[in-house]
Amino acid sequence: MVLQGWCVKDLSPRPKPFGKICCLRRLISALARSYLIVCICTCHRFSFHLLPLTSVHLRQQRYRPTMLEKPLLYARLFLWACRVLYHMGRQKAIASWNRSTLGLLGSSPPVERDRNIVIVGANFAGYHCAKILTDILPLNSRYKVVVVEPNSHFQFTWVLPRFCVVKGHEHKAYVPYGGQLRNAPEGSVEWIRDRVVDVSTDNVKLQNGQHVSYDYLVIATGSEIDGGLPTRANTTEKREAVRLLQEMQQRIEAAGKIVVVGGGAAGVELTADAQHKYPRKKITLVHSRSAVMHRFGKGLQKAALEALETLGCEVVLNDRVVSEDAAAKKVTLKSGRVIECDLFINCTGQKPASGFLKRLAPGSITETGNISVKPTLQIADDNLPNIYVCGDVADTKTPNPNARSASRQASVVADNILLETQGKLPRYTYKSDWADGQILLTLGLERAMMHCGDGKAELLIETKEKEEELMAARAWTGLGEKPYEDAYMDAENAKSNESAV
Repeated sequence: MVLQGWCVKDLSPRPKPFGKICCLRRLISALARSYLIVCICTCHRFSFHLLPLTSVHLRQQRYRPTMLEKPLLYARLFLWACRVLYHMGRQKAIASWNRSTLGLLGSSPPVERDRNIVIVGANFAGYHCAKILTDILPLNSRYKVVVVEPNSHFQFTWVLPRFCVVKGHEHKAYVPYGGQLRNAPEGSVEWIRDRVVDVSTDNVKLQNGQHVSYDYLVIATGSEIDGGLPTRANTTEKREAVRLLQEMQQRIEAAGKIVVVGGGAAGVELTADAQHKYPRKKITLVHSRSAVMHRFGKGLQKAALEALETLGCEVVLNDRVVSEDAAAKKVTLKSGRVIECDLFINCTGQKPASGFLKRLAPGSITETGNISVKPTLQIADDNLPNIYVCGDVADTKTPNPNARSASRQASVVADNILLETQGKLPRYTYKSDWADGQILLTLGLERAMMHCGDGKAELLIETKEKEEELMAARAWTGLGEKPYEDAYMDAENAKSNESAV
């Protein structure tokens, strides 16, 4: 299948038409194909543009797709998108109704918002939950949304592997907070820049020793990693994060031999970008599984491996690094192989950030560190019905957690809290959906692959990636900020200039 402008031309073999089944197949396929463009455009929740597509392939995963599997996959994508858009529209309608009712009835906001909905963490899940709550809570509600977040800026983590390689875009990965809440009703939101270190049944303790009471608690702390970049910068200040990215760029540029560990998205993207930018370097990717991108379909696994090898990378599978000797500039694999390297980059080791909850609810922490939840996303502890969890830290059985699934979970949490504030029982539930696992994987500086699969068939859409900064500008716009205006960085640069003088 080839997309020519706005037209779709299917070049794949077709069975001969017969009867009503073929007509139905064509109708479903045509409707779903047209909406596939929208699905492609929203493979990241901030992107609403038409990507420059070159080809679309339907590849088999376990067996050759039957005549109906292809249109059914399109149809399921279409229905998934309709459900998501319906819930978004319903929440916007509630927000509009709240504001129109206030004007018509002349009701006034309460004198004091004396009840707290505390949200711990403000990246994809937490920030989205805060926005929805401030939109859908009645204007005369007694509830205030209190966001506790240690970082100075929203971290657009998807671009970090790319910005570890290319220069001049580091600041674009960190977006100022506040844009999404700029239109929140007066007094409806409070922002506390600190870290939660402990939780009790009615309050959270901050790193500065302060206690903040809550009526409802939303835990959206995501994941953490000890090693830092390329997954996280492990600093709360944008200024320092930018410096760390620049330092990583310099280390990659200076190294002649690089070993990257981890064949997930971050490892594959960083390896491909670095090899593309520096084709003379010897870059080896080591992965402990039998295929890179092992959580996804075999079509994407094959495409990623072929892209890496075409660029000149060496990919070592079914092996792992057991020791690193920085002084001797070498790493040793479990197989006994020794690889020389000037730079070792670890793209593994992410874990849920749930440690602060262990004292209150140790039985709700799984072996992986995730927090067990009910379908309503309440913590799986009947003694704590007013605590909700969403995002990567929640144990929702989501195979490939990402911004899309985190945002859907945040929406469920916000809806259920609204019900509870009205004296009703929470009834909205979250179930992991295969369509949430869509991914846009960059395979070098000029190429990317969008993947979507349901376990039986998969869609692979190859695109030309012309933006070196990827979708950073649209991320800023989606978060309510003008790219790339940041008063924080202006002030920091002014301080640096004064110090230099």
